[in-house]
Amino acid sequence: MFQGPAEIEQLNYQPYAYDCSTLSGAILTHAHLDHCGRLPILLKNGYTAPIWMTPATADLTELSLIDSAKIAKEDEKPELYDEERVLQTIQRFQRVYYRTPFPIGDFMVTLRDAGHIMGSAMIEIKDTKADSDIQRIVFSGDLGNSPDDLLLETETIESADAVVMESTYGDRLHPTTDPKETVQNEINAVEGSGGTLLIPAFSLQRTQELLHMIMHLKKDGKVRSETPVYADSPMGNTATHIYSRYPEDCNTHVRYESGGEGPYGFPGLIVIGKRKESIALDTQPGAKVIIAGSGMMTGGRIREHAMRYLPIASTRLLIVGYQGEETLGRELLEGKRTVHIDGRTVKVAGVVHDTQAMSSHADQQQLMDWLQPIQGVKKVFLTHGEDGQRNILAKRVSTELGISDIVLPHLHDTAQV
Repeated sequence: MFQGPAEIEQLNYQPYAYDCSTLSGAILTHAHLDHCGRLPILLKNGYTAPIWMTPATADLTELSLIDSAKIAKEDEKPELYDEERVLQTIQRFQRVYYRTPFPIGDFMVTLRDAGHIMGSAMIEIKDTKADSDIQRIVFSGDLGNSPDDLLLETETIESADAVVMESTYGDRLHPTTDPKETVQNEINAVEGSGGTLLIPAFSLQRTQELLHMIMHLKKDGKVRSETPVYADSPMGNTATHIYSRYPEDCNTHVRYESGGEGPYGFPGLIVIGKRKESIALDTQPGAKVIIAGSGMMTGGRIREHAMRYLPIASTRLLIVGYQGEETLGRELLEGKRTVHIDGRTVKVAGVVHDTQAMSSHADQQQLMDWLQPIQGVKKVFLTHGEDGQRNILAKRVSTELGISDIVLPHLHDTAQV
């Protein structure tokens, strides 16, 4: 799904340039909406084959697509698909485990752990009837920022003839600061002032990371056990339940923490369900933390909280994820002291901080460290990144790894291998 300014979102409504009924299979790397959000359109255009993914991705994608259809209906946007089409799409899901090869037509496919979010996968495709020297193609999907506090490390790939690789942060390195310290400082600040800490968070991965982080902060006595933390995101709360179903996809210490309250539970955590419960939070006195969607403050309950709390000087807003252009989160991050939310003008008296140390994407060095050990690479395609990032990464791949055949494809480009 294309997300961003209006001219970008309009790309969602362009017809496919190929006949979907001729496809023998589709493979989904993970459940983020920019990867799965248009799957139901395949069926609308004649697709009848399975859609392959890991079990965790299947559960999270079902959640994402149903939520996407619901939000589109509420926002009265032009319809890409409805909930009935989503349910038809879910019937096409075919679950497959990591490192378990399966055939699609003339191809043998294997999924490997990408370490990006729960269930995320890299894809190895071997052409069993190849008539060229390109027989094995690896798609990186979105690669994780390993080592991750929740997930297993990104797997290594032994060999490939061609690699299709993401380049989101192909031009930079992640900060070395500890995001746990930032979260602790923000909670301690409202504990001292009696104010409110607002944290807009993406429902998949970021919400669970925050809950796990605060669980450890409370366990270690670095924030008060009695400080209430409100998980105010219906989709995020459902995703947290799904995360709890797959301890085998988590690193060792998270699996160990699955007993008792689990890796996402702690004293003072209050899960908010109904909207009226969310509205009632402003009647709760004293210090509190509210984690709510959406991550870029483009919708969800965080906007209502922002309207109520940002005009209060004791309020703190912590941005913990990327903020796209023309989003409320970007405006606040850039320091605007007056913003418009759902038709209302809101004065910002509270403090706005951010941490850039919680990215779920690999940075430039991590991308290089993933690509370098792959033996036999003849061709690299750099995708999922702006041209600036791709050009910088391409130069480094060429200079350090000696790979000269590097392609930077654009929308609707095709490649003959």
